[in-house]
Amino acid sequence: MDNIMLLLHVIGATGMGVYLLMPVLVGKVTKLTGAGQEGLAAGLHTANRIAQYFLIVQLLTGGYLMSQNDYTPLWMALVTIGFLAIAALGGIMGKPLKLIGTSISEGHSAAAHISKARALSIIILIIYVVILYFMVNPDYK
Repeated sequence: MDNIMLLLHVIGATGMGVYLLMPVLVGKVTKLTGAGQEGLAAGLHTANRIAQYFLIVQLLTGGYLMSQNDYTPLWMALVTIGFLAIAALGGIMGKPLKLIGTSISEGHSAAAHISKARALSIIILIIYVVILYFMVNPDYK
């Protein structure tokens, strides 16, 4: 059972890998024209939504795997806080990604939404890399 959960956990982490590319892709929105910006923003919004579903997989499998080993409370707290931060910021980032497309389609400037989405995606990237470090180097008692 542990091997199946570990496999699902790794698949979930791979699905969240979109957060590694998100800052670069959000930055590319400014280099496109109106219809291209709208299409890329819609794609990024969908990718963010899919990554949110993979976060649920991470919550379930990670909770199970955490219960099977003897990790330090500090390590478990840091990983859980990082996970919750990614989940919250990913959810918050969904609105600016959606508003990029609607602003473009209505003929308004989307610069504020693009900059907010990019800032959030950079913060998520940093937290994601920190969590990956903790996963590769777990702290046992």
